[in-house]
Amino acid sequence: MGDAEALEELAGSLRERLLREADAVDGRADLHERIGELVERECGLLDPDARAQLVATVAERSFGLGPLEPLLRDPEVDEVMVNGPGAVWVERGGRLERAAAGFGSVEELRHAIERILAPLGRRVDEACPLVDARLPDGSRVNVVIAPLALDGPVLTIRRFRRRGLSADELVAAGTLVPALRDFLARCVRARLNLLVSGGTGSGKTTTLNALSEFIPAGERIVTVEDAAELRLRQPHVVRLEARPANLEGRGEVTIRGLVRNALRMRPDRIVVGEVRGAEALDMLSAMTTGHDGSLSTVHAGSPEEAVRRIETLALMSGVGLPHAAIREQVADAIDLVVHQARRRDGTRRVTAVAEVVRAAGGVGVRELYSFGDDRPRWRAALTERLSRRLGEASE
Repeated sequence: MGDAEALEELAGSLRERLLREADAVDGRADLHERIGELVERECGLLDPDARAQLVATVAERSFGLGPLEPLLRDPEVDEVMVNGPGAVWVERGGRLERAAAGFGSVEELRHAIERILAPLGRRVDEACPLVDARLPDGSRVNVVIAPLALDGPVLTIRRFRRRGLSADELVAAGTLVPALRDFLARCVRARLNLLVSGGTGSGKTTTLNALSEFIPAGERIVTVEDAAELRLRQPHVVRLEARPANLEGRGEVTIRGLVRNALRMRPDRIVVGEVRGAEALDMLSAMTTGHDGSLSTVHAGSPEEAVRRIETLALMSGVGLPHAAIREQVADAIDLVVHQARRRDGTRRVTAVAEVVRAAGGVGVRELYSFGDDRPRWRAALTERLSRRLGEASE
């Protein structure tokens, strides 16, 4: 056994002893002092550096997130995934890699989960084995325990970046090419309705946030999100966040309810962080009733699938509209679909831009840009309607 493993095992045993003696401890400061005393008494033969490291490790396991603390301090880590006590993975630079960290037992992992959820007023148990929440710093946390999780508690933490990437930074990262950045900037200023599509972790929200910087500063923007991630830089932004039901199953406020309420708040534009349910119909209604220039994201594998998914979600609203009417509304509401993907090397790219057009039997898309195009076709391929709107906005 190496020195690091020996210190980890020693930290675990000291923490167990600390828990047995914790009744007389009052507060975090007293607990830290007790840890120092315990290490000095039990491990006085270790050198000062080893004792200091041991104190820090026991403290992290006692009132921090244990082995996850160093990972959450690493600015290069975008996501932390715990698949049971002994399997910790991180996403760094868009790629998954296994971390050397791990929890000593299921109980230790459960204690860390409880320390995350307790300040949020949430809990996880057999009656409610699945929790999705937002941490105070904006990071998202998801927990699944038995009987749903078969190999131990599963904890996923998606890190939150306090400052979103700008459009120019996305160009520098290769997500956007300069000509596409300029074209999308014109589209946002011309108040076209844009839908950013892509898979999980493809960077949809980051791109949506970057595109929002082209909204003029004099407009009132209302953002609606399941978990607040957007950071718009305009001076007049109203941020709304959905709320789950409390422990008694009451008080839930859905995305759909917030979108409907946003229409009563005199918005110039509505930005829906992600459309994933019946709120799709309310968003389409907003786009076609004077709230041009709205932005949103949706999970989909291509622009064509994004349009079909919006149709399906709108049909879930339960208002009894025929499918043909939903398709008409999709064709009227959405102007462009910007599709983004995460490639095998971990990089994120806008791989396609398509205009939503009417087609035989419903609605379709017309490709304007595909990743790798030397000569983007948007000038020649845009319909007369959008060409006129872009021209009017540039005058």
